[in-house]
Amino acid sequence: MKEDMLVQDTNVVDEQEEGTTSDQPTIESLTAERDQLVEQLQRSVAEFRNYRRRTDEQRSELRSLATRDVMLSVLPLVDDLVRASANIPEDKQLDGLREGLGAIERKFLNILERNGVTPVGAVGEPFDPAFHEAVATDESGDRSHIVEVYQTGYRQGDFALRPAMVKVGAEPKFQA
Repeated sequence: MKEDMLVQDTNVVDEQEEGTTSDQPTIESLTAERDQLVEQLQRSVAEFRNYRRRTDEQRSELRSLATRDVMLSVLPLVDDLVRASANIPEDKQLDGLREGLGAIERKFLNILERNGVTPVGAVGEPFDPAFHEAVATDESGDRSHIVEVYQTGYRQGDFALRPAMVKVGAEPKFQA
């Protein structure tokens, strides 16, 4: 009987020892869990960086589109100022008016420039259908360059806000 009790007691002790070893995590399992958590954290950080980059790009694109719309609405005012300045008669009494219109025109052009808007369509430039609209042609038959500008065009970066209305012809020969 004593022997039976001893065997039973050692069985209980063995079961307790086995239970404690199986309930306690091993170094290998802790290392694997740590590696898994580190990997999840790295993935989360990478996803957040990608999210922030995408939202910054979207915000920049929206800002560019909004600016583009405002600049398009300003272009007719610039055209009107240029035409008004060009049509003021040469008279000393109108010099103040000419200077005033010139100052306003420069302010508008500075606003356009600050927003990345640049004019296109100067005489002598090669004709580019992405930024120029040919409304007339020269008699020479060659239509590779701009020979006259009817309305200045504007671009913002690689986007044409408004194509320049031009007359195309052979490359002009400038004499020095």
